[in-house]
Amino acid sequence: MARILIVEDDESIRELIIYTLNGQNMQAKGFGTPSEFWDAVHEKTPSLVLLDIMLPEEDGFSILQKLRAAPATKRLPVIMLTAKGSEYDIVRGLDIGADDYVPKPFRMMELLSRIRALLRRSGADNDRQEEYRVGNLYVNPVRHEVQVDGKDVVLTLKEFELLNLLISRQGIVFTRAQLLDEIWGYGFDGESRTVDVHVRTLRQKLGEAGNYIETVRGIGYKIGGEKS
Repeated sequence: MARILIVEDDESIRELIIYTLNGQNMQAKGFGTPSEFWDAVHEKTPSLVLLDIMLPEEDGFSILQKLRAAPATKRLPVIMLTAKGSEYDIVRGLDIGADDYVPKPFRMMELLSRIRALLRRSGADNDRQEEYRVGNLYVNPVRHEVQVDGKDVVLTLKEFELLNLLISRQGIVFTRAQLLDEIWGYGFDGESRTVDVHVRTLRQKLGEAGNYIETVRGIGYKIGGEKS
């Protein structure tokens, strides 16, 4: 059973999420303060975290940075819940390491779909044994490893899935709609800039190797490098 921790200081929102998730065969616990959340994390690593940005004691960005810095939680799936919908806040959260974001007010069924999709993708796909190389870029889907010039690159789950999809299907152009469906796994009815923001942060983290991700104007993205 998936163990979900919710960090949200609005009690009505927190209790609604807990009630919904517990009714969907998940084990959900909510916390109004970061200190309570940290006690629960240290007791047992959760399956996924729902994290508000505006919190007492410390904000969600600070919590996320600490989660990504700790070996036990650096790949822990995190969805940010935020009333801040500006591109700057979205990019900042994704750059720090959020796997997804949900702006308030949100619909519970949409949030539930995003949680399920992220949980479904958080396990390693052990059936895939391939390794992929394009120039100085190396991706190992089984070990969840990404290297550039032999040095490890730390990616969020969504960034890794996006890169793995593109590099495993080299030369194939994916539309934004196809990428949303393949990676997010839910009927996305918001703005397609979600893909663009993830591609931007992914390119930044890969450095010069980020140039292998090509923009096909008016269509989407591909990795056009030749297989080694």
